[in-house]
Amino acid sequence: MKLPGPTGRLAKRVWTLTTGEAGKVSQVEGLAEALGWPFESHVVGLRKPWSWLPAHRQPPGLLAYGVEGSLDPPWPDILITCGRRSAAVAVAVRRAAGGGTYTVHVQDPRAPTRYFDLVVPPGHDGLAGPNVLETRAALHRVTPEKLAAAGAEWKERLGGLNVAVLLGGRTRSHRFTRETSAALADGLTNVQGPIAVTPSRRTGPEAVAALKSRLPDTWFWDGSGDNPYLGMLALARHIVVTEDSVSMTSEAIATGKPVYAARMAGGNRRLTRFQAGLMEDGVLRPFEGRLEEWRYEPVNETPRVAAEIRRRVEAGG
Repeated sequence: MKLPGPTGRLAKRVWTLTTGEAGKVSQVEGLAEALGWPFESHVVGLRKPWSWLPAHRQPPGLLAYGVEGSLDPPWPDILITCGRRSAAVAVAVRRAAGGGTYTVHVQDPRAPTRYFDLVVPPGHDGLAGPNVLETRAALHRVTPEKLAAAGAEWKERLGGLNVAVLLGGRTRSHRFTRETSAALADGLTNVQGPIAVTPSRRTGPEAVAALKSRLPDTWFWDGSGDNPYLGMLALARHIVVTEDSVSMTSEAIATGKPVYAARMAGGNRRLTRFQAGLMEDGVLRPFEGRLEEWRYEPVNETPRVAAEIRRRVEAGG
Protein backbone atom coordinates (compact mmCIF):
# COMPACT_ATOMS: atom_id res chain seq x y z
CA MET A 1 0.00 0.00 0.00
CA LYS A 2 1.37 3.41 -0.96
CA LEU A 3 1.50 6.21 1.57
CA PRO A 4 0.52 9.83 0.98
CA GLY A 5 3.31 11.76 -0.68
CA PRO A 6 4.59 15.28 0.04
CA THR A 7 1.96 16.94 -2.15
CA GLY A 8 -0.96 14.93 -0.76
CA ARG A 9 -0.92 12.50 -3.66
CA LEU A 10 0.08 8.86 -3.52
CA ALA A 11 3.76 8.32 -2.68
CA LYS A 12 6.15 7.07 -5.32
CA ARG A 13 8.57 4.18 -4.90
CA VAL A 14 12.05 5.67 -5.15
CA TRP A 15 15.40 3.94 -5.56
CA THR A 16 18.85 5.53 -5.39
CA LEU A 17 21.69 3.70 -7.09
CA THR A 18 25.45 4.31 -7.22
CA THR A 19 28.66 2.31 -7.26
CA GLY A 20 29.33 3.37 -3.67
CA GLU A 21 31.52 6.48 -3.81
CA ALA A 22 30.70 8.73 -0.85
CA GLY A 23 30.26 11.87 -2.95
CA LYS A 24 27.83 10.15 -5.30
CA VAL A 25 25.85 8.53 -2.47
CA SER A 26 25.48 11.91 -0.78
CA GLN A 27 24.03 13.44 -3.95
CA VAL A 28 21.44 10.78 -4.75
CA GLU A 29 20.34 10.26 -1.16
CA GLY A 30 20.15 14.01 -0.55
CA LEU A 31 17.88 14.35 -3.58
CA ALA A 32 15.76 11.37 -2.51
CA GLU A 33 15.32 12.82 0.98
CA ALA A 34 14.26 16.15 -0.52
CA LEU A 35 11.61 14.41 -2.65
CA GLY A 36 9.92 13.38 0.58
CA TRP A 37 8.91 9.87 -0.51
CA PRO A 38 10.26 6.63 0.98
CA PHE A 39 13.37 5.40 -0.83
CA GLU A 40 15.69 2.41 -0.99
CA SER A 41 19.44 2.80 -1.47
CA HIS A 42 21.29 0.40 -3.77
CA VAL A 43 25.03 0.05 -4.31
CA VAL A 44 26.11 -2.06 -7.27
CA GLY A 45 29.13 -2.84 -9.39
CA LEU A 46 29.35 -3.69 -13.08
CA ARG A 47 31.10 -6.75 -14.42
CA LYS A 48 33.11 -6.76 -17.60
CA PRO A 49 32.40 -6.12 -20.46
CA TRP A 50 29.50 -3.96 -19.25
CA SER A 51 31.83 -1.78 -17.14
CA TRP A 52 33.90 -0.91 -20.20
CA LEU A 53 31.11 0.60 -22.27
CA PRO A 54 29.04 3.82 -22.13
CA ALA A 55 25.47 3.68 -20.84
CA HIS A 56 23.83 3.61 -24.28
CA ARG A 57 26.18 0.99 -25.79
CA GLN A 58 25.57 -1.92 -23.43
CA PRO A 59 25.31 -5.51 -24.67
CA PRO A 60 22.18 -7.43 -23.64
CA GLY A 61 21.91 -9.01 -20.20
CA LEU A 62 23.21 -6.21 -17.99
CA LEU A 63 20.53 -6.63 -15.32
CA ALA A 64 20.70 -10.44 -15.42
CA TYR A 65 24.47 -10.95 -15.63
CA GLY A 66 26.34 -7.65 -15.54
CA VAL A 67 25.37 -6.24 -12.15
CA GLU A 68 27.20 -7.14 -8.95
CA GLY A 69 24.38 -6.76 -6.46
CA SER A 70 20.69 -7.60 -6.33
CA LEU A 71 18.27 -5.66 -8.52
CA ASP A 72 14.89 -7.25 -9.03
CA PRO A 73 11.44 -6.05 -10.10
CA PRO A 74 9.06 -4.55 -9.29
CA TRP A 75 10.98 -1.58 -10.64
CA PRO A 76 10.66 1.75 -8.83
CA ASP A 77 8.57 4.69 -9.98
CA ILE A 78 11.65 6.91 -9.77
CA LEU A 79 15.30 5.84 -10.08
CA ILE A 80 18.04 8.33 -9.12
CA THR A 81 21.57 7.46 -10.25
CA CYS A 82 24.96 9.17 -10.21
CA GLY A 83 28.15 8.13 -12.00
CA ARG A 84 28.94 6.69 -15.43
CA ARG A 85 28.48 3.05 -14.48
CA SER A 86 25.25 3.75 -12.63
CA ALA A 87 23.99 5.49 -15.76
CA ALA A 88 24.20 2.18 -17.62
CA VAL A 89 21.98 0.55 -15.00
CA ALA A 90 19.48 3.40 -15.26
CA VAL A 91 19.18 2.89 -19.02
CA ALA A 92 18.67 -0.86 -18.53
CA VAL A 93 16.03 -0.43 -15.80
CA ARG A 94 14.15 2.17 -17.83
CA ARG A 95 14.06 -0.25 -20.75
CA ALA A 96 13.07 -3.23 -18.58
CA ALA A 97 10.27 -1.19 -16.96
CA GLY A 98 8.86 -0.28 -20.35
CA GLY A 99 9.10 3.40 -19.53
CA GLY A 100 7.35 2.94 -16.18
CA THR A 101 10.41 4.11 -14.24
CA TYR A 102 11.26 7.81 -14.32
CA THR A 103 15.07 7.96 -14.47
CA VAL A 104 16.98 10.89 -12.99
CA HIS A 105 20.73 10.92 -13.55
CA VAL A 106 22.85 13.30 -11.48
CA GLN A 107 26.04 14.57 -13.21
CA ASP A 108 27.04 14.05 -16.84
CA PRO A 109 26.07 10.47 -17.83
CA ARG A 110 28.63 10.46 -20.66
CA ALA A 111 25.81 9.34 -22.95
CA PRO A 112 23.11 11.11 -24.97
CA THR A 113 20.64 12.68 -22.56
CA ARG A 114 17.64 11.21 -24.45
CA TYR A 115 18.30 7.88 -22.73
CA PHE A 116 17.13 9.41 -19.42
CA ASP A 117 14.00 11.22 -18.34
CA LEU A 118 15.97 13.95 -16.56
CA VAL A 119 19.69 14.72 -16.36
CA VAL A 120 20.92 16.99 -13.54
CA PRO A 121 24.48 18.12 -14.28
CA PRO A 122 26.43 20.97 -12.72
CA GLY A 123 26.51 24.02 -14.94
CA HIS A 124 30.26 23.72 -15.51
CA ASP A 125 29.65 20.49 -17.49
CA GLY A 126 28.04 22.51 -20.26
CA LEU A 127 25.11 20.16 -21.00
CA ALA A 128 21.84 21.50 -22.38
CA GLY A 129 18.48 20.15 -23.56
CA PRO A 130 14.78 19.94 -22.68
CA ASN A 131 15.42 17.16 -20.17
CA VAL A 132 18.54 18.78 -18.67
CA LEU A 133 18.31 20.72 -15.41
CA GLU A 134 21.58 22.51 -14.64
CA THR A 135 22.69 23.25 -11.09
CA ARG A 136 25.13 25.83 -9.74
CA ALA A 137 26.63 23.32 -7.31
CA ALA A 138 26.48 19.64 -6.42
CA LEU A 139 23.44 18.15 -4.71
CA HIS A 140 23.88 16.98 -1.11
CA ARG A 141 22.20 16.06 2.18
CA VAL A 142 22.95 19.26 4.12
CA THR A 143 19.83 21.06 5.35
CA PRO A 144 19.27 23.84 7.91
CA GLU A 145 17.60 21.29 10.21
CA LYS A 146 20.59 18.94 10.09
CA LEU A 147 22.99 21.80 10.70
CA ALA A 148 21.01 22.96 13.72
CA ALA A 149 20.99 19.46 15.21
CA ALA A 150 24.71 18.94 14.56
CA GLY A 151 25.53 22.34 16.05
CA ALA A 152 23.69 21.45 19.25
CA GLU A 153 25.46 18.05 19.38
CA TRP A 154 28.98 19.47 18.92
CA LYS A 155 28.65 22.82 20.70
CA GLU A 156 30.29 21.63 23.91
CA ARG A 157 33.35 20.32 22.05
CA LEU A 158 33.63 22.83 19.19
CA GLY A 159 31.74 25.88 20.45
CA GLY A 160 33.50 29.13 19.53
CA LEU A 161 35.06 27.54 16.44
CA ASN A 162 36.48 30.19 14.11
CA VAL A 163 37.63 28.11 11.13
CA ALA A 164 36.57 24.70 9.86
CA VAL A 165 39.08 23.15 7.45
CA LEU A 166 37.75 20.44 5.11
CA LEU A 167 40.51 18.40 3.50
CA GLY A 168 40.15 16.48 0.27
CA GLY A 169 42.99 14.55 -1.30
CA ARG A 170 44.35 12.91 -4.39
CA THR A 171 42.15 12.75 -7.47
CA ARG A 172 42.97 12.32 -11.16
CA SER A 173 43.51 16.07 -11.38
CA HIS A 174 44.59 17.24 -7.90
CA ARG A 175 47.02 16.23 -5.18
CA PHE A 176 48.67 17.51 -2.03
CA THR A 177 52.38 18.24 -2.33
CA ARG A 178 54.89 19.39 0.24
CA GLU A 179 54.53 22.91 -1.15
CA THR A 180 50.70 23.03 -1.08
CA SER A 181 50.56 21.52 2.40
CA ALA A 182 53.06 24.12 3.60
CA ALA A 183 51.11 26.94 1.95
CA LEU A 184 47.89 25.85 3.68
CA ALA A 185 49.69 25.57 7.02
CA ASP A 186 51.28 29.01 6.52
CA GLY A 187 47.87 30.53 5.87
CA LEU A 188 46.30 28.90 8.90
CA THR A 189 49.09 30.03 11.23
CA ASN A 190 48.02 33.61 10.49
CA VAL A 191 44.45 32.90 11.62
CA GLN A 192 43.27 33.85 15.09
CA GLY A 193 40.88 31.71 17.10
CA PRO A 194 40.12 27.99 17.27
CA ILE A 195 40.61 25.86 14.15
CA ALA A 196 39.27 22.35 13.53
CA VAL A 197 40.39 20.10 10.66
CA THR A 198 38.62 17.06 9.27
CA PRO A 199 40.29 14.84 6.64
CA SER A 200 38.35 12.85 4.05
CA ARG A 201 38.90 9.30 2.86
CA ARG A 202 41.17 10.67 0.14
CA THR A 203 43.46 12.66 2.45
CA GLY A 204 46.85 11.05 2.67
CA PRO A 205 48.55 10.64 6.07
CA GLU A 206 51.51 12.72 4.86
CA ALA A 207 49.30 15.77 4.31
CA VAL A 208 47.70 15.40 7.74
CA ALA A 209 51.09 14.93 9.42
CA ALA A 210 52.49 18.01 7.67
CA LEU A 211 49.61 20.17 8.92
CA LYS A 212 49.74 18.76 12.45
CA SER A 213 53.44 19.51 12.75
CA ARG A 214 52.82 23.17 11.88
CA LEU A 215 49.55 23.60 13.79
CA PRO A 216 50.08 22.02 17.22
CA ASP A 217 47.12 23.82 18.83
CA THR A 218 44.63 22.84 16.11
CA TRP A 219 41.98 20.17 16.69
CA PHE A 220 42.13 17.33 14.14
CA TRP A 221 39.50 14.64 13.81
CA ASP A 222 41.34 11.31 13.95
CA GLY A 223 38.60 9.25 12.32
CA SER A 224 37.33 7.69 15.53
CA GLY A 225 33.90 8.26 17.01
CA ASP A 226 31.21 10.38 15.41
CA ASN A 227 32.11 12.43 12.36
CA PRO A 228 32.22 16.14 13.30
CA TYR A 229 31.76 17.32 9.68
CA LEU A 230 28.24 18.75 10.01
CA GLY A 231 29.01 20.14 13.46
CA MET A 232 32.00 21.99 12.02
CA LEU A 233 29.88 23.44 9.20
CA ALA A 234 27.26 24.51 11.72
CA LEU A 235 29.56 26.11 14.30
CA ALA A 236 32.46 27.63 12.36
CA ARG A 237 32.44 31.31 11.43
CA HIS A 238 34.61 30.61 8.36
CA ILE A 239 35.12 27.50 6.22
CA VAL A 240 38.25 26.57 4.26
CA VAL A 241 37.86 23.70 1.78
CA THR A 242 40.48 22.26 -0.56
CA GLU A 243 39.74 23.06 -4.18
CA ASP A 244 39.65 19.44 -5.36
CA SER A 245 36.15 18.73 -4.04
CA VAL A 246 32.98 20.03 -5.68
CA SER A 247 30.93 18.11 -3.11
CA MET A 248 32.53 19.63 -0.01
CA THR A 249 32.51 23.11 -1.54
CA SER A 250 28.81 22.71 -2.37
CA GLU A 251 28.01 21.61 1.18
CA ALA A 252 30.02 24.49 2.64
CA ILE A 253 28.26 27.17 0.58
CA ALA A 254 24.89 25.82 1.72
CA THR A 255 25.64 27.50 5.08
CA GLY A 256 25.80 31.08 3.77
CA LYS A 257 29.09 31.57 5.65
CA PRO A 258 32.40 32.81 4.18
CA VAL A 259 33.94 29.89 2.27
CA TYR A 260 37.50 29.87 0.97
CA ALA A 261 39.12 27.55 -1.61
CA ALA A 262 42.56 26.25 -0.58
CA ARG A 263 44.98 25.60 -3.42
CA MET A 264 46.20 22.13 -4.34
CA ALA A 265 48.64 20.98 -7.01
CA GLY A 266 47.12 20.28 -10.41
CA GLY A 267 43.72 21.33 -11.66
CA ASN A 268 41.23 20.90 -14.47
CA ARG A 269 38.99 23.15 -16.54
CA ARG A 270 35.70 21.87 -15.09
CA LEU A 271 36.66 22.67 -11.49
CA THR A 272 38.17 25.98 -12.56
CA ARG A 273 34.85 26.96 -14.19
CA PHE A 274 32.90 25.83 -11.11
CA GLN A 275 34.99 27.89 -8.71
CA ALA A 276 35.20 30.90 -11.04
CA GLY A 277 31.40 31.02 -11.24
CA LEU A 278 31.05 31.00 -7.46
CA MET A 279 33.72 33.67 -7.08
CA GLU A 280 31.99 35.86 -9.65
CA ASP A 281 28.76 35.47 -7.66
CA GLY A 282 30.47 36.57 -4.44
CA VAL A 283 30.04 33.17 -2.81
CA LEU A 284 33.61 31.78 -2.76
CA ARG A 285 37.05 33.38 -2.30
CA PRO A 286 40.58 31.98 -2.50
CA PHE A 287 42.25 31.26 0.83
CA GLU A 288 45.24 33.58 1.21
CA GLY A 289 45.83 33.42 4.95
CA ARG A 290 43.42 36.12 6.02
CA LEU A 291 39.76 36.05 6.96
CA GLU A 292 37.05 38.42 5.84
CA GLU A 293 33.36 38.76 6.54
CA TRP A 294 30.79 38.55 3.76
CA ARG A 295 27.33 37.14 3.32
CA TYR A 296 25.36 35.67 0.44
CA GLU A 297 22.18 33.69 0.00
CA PRO A 298 23.01 30.05 0.87
CA VAL A 299 23.41 27.96 -2.28
CA ASN A 300 21.43 24.72 -2.04
CA GLU A 301 20.09 23.34 -5.30
CA THR A 302 18.70 20.10 -3.88
CA PRO A 303 15.21 21.40 -2.91
CA ARG A 304 14.79 23.11 -6.29
CA VAL A 305 15.69 19.95 -8.22
CA ALA A 306 13.39 17.83 -6.02
CA ALA A 307 10.48 20.20 -6.63
CA GLU A 308 11.03 20.05 -10.40
CA ILE A 309 11.12 16.23 -10.35
CA ARG A 310 7.85 16.10 -8.42
CA ARG A 311 6.30 18.55 -10.86
CA ARG A 312 7.37 16.55 -13.91
CA VAL A 313 6.45 13.16 -12.46
CA GLU A 314 3.02 14.29 -11.33
CA ALA A 315 2.44 15.88 -14.73
CA GLY A 316 3.14 12.52 -16.38
CA GLY A 317 6.85 12.93 -17.07
